[in-house]
Amino acid sequence: MIRYEGQMYRPPSEADSLILQATIGCSYNECTFCAMYRDKKFRVRPFDELREEIAWARDHVPGVRKVFLADGDALVAKASFLHRILDELNRAFPALRRVSAYASPQSIQVRTVEEMRSLREAGLGLYYLGIESGDDAALLDMKKGVTASEMIACGRKVNESGVRLSTMILLGAAGRAGSRRHAEASARVVNAIQPRFVSTLVMSPVPGTPLGDLDDKGEFEHLTPIELAAELRVFLAGLELTGSIFRSNHASNYLALAGTLPKDRDRMVQALDDVLNDPEHAPFRPEWSRGL
Repeated sequence: MIRYEGQMYRPPSEADSLILQATIGCSYNECTFCAMYRDKKFRVRPFDELREEIAWARDHVPGVRKVFLADGDALVAKASFLHRILDELNRAFPALRRVSAYASPQSIQVRTVEEMRSLREAGLGLYYLGIESGDDAALLDMKKGVTASEMIACGRKVNESGVRLSTMILLGAAGRAGSRRHAEASARVVNAIQPRFVSTLVMSPVPGTPLGDLDDKGEFEHLTPIELAAELRVFLAGLELTGSIFRSNHASNYLALAGTLPKDRDRMVQALDDVLNDPEHAPFRPEWSRGL
């Protein structure tokens, strides 16, 4: 059977994927807002365990087409180790069409373009990268570990390898005073990278994190749904993408928007203008249905 250690996390688009815990935890694990892996010590799992789990899935979960390699940044493991996993997956699942993983900036920095290209050819064709913000001050506050220019370099490195990139921006990451700066800078970074997918989440304090501690002391600014809509409007209006899919369907968002850029940008901006002009009738997600 497949064994999981601790709480499992995966992107919304991996809901129907086989989740294989190639690594435990996150090798970086310093982001102030993230509670996902604070109870785990990072390590790479023994390959023999993973081979047994893949064999079990082959016999008990027929027709697997997508696999997500957990935990936080499986890409940081040695390329030879990842190739062995991909070889096993390809042998076990003839219908397999996609393998994906979270990719921290730090794990992208240690991978060469040639390694990522070779892994893509073996099946690892999609990374999820949390950009969070294009504003250096916000990135520093979040202890993201990279600057905006370094984040751009990471994204372009992935693009060069031919791997598709799904990126996330955190609305509300710079507070009220930094909202416009954060939105405009985030659009610039995303424009410079040109990822295949772009999504937004809302910065949400979680107990047991530095951000949660700030919130307990009343030192974290919770933007209102209207303020978040205004920030999202600035971000979307600043995007100049040539072929990207946008989603704000994560449960933390108050508004769910979807479209292909650049085709649907003006439509989504207009939808936000409608919200800002008539907030009483805005289709905000109720608090009880929001989550992480």
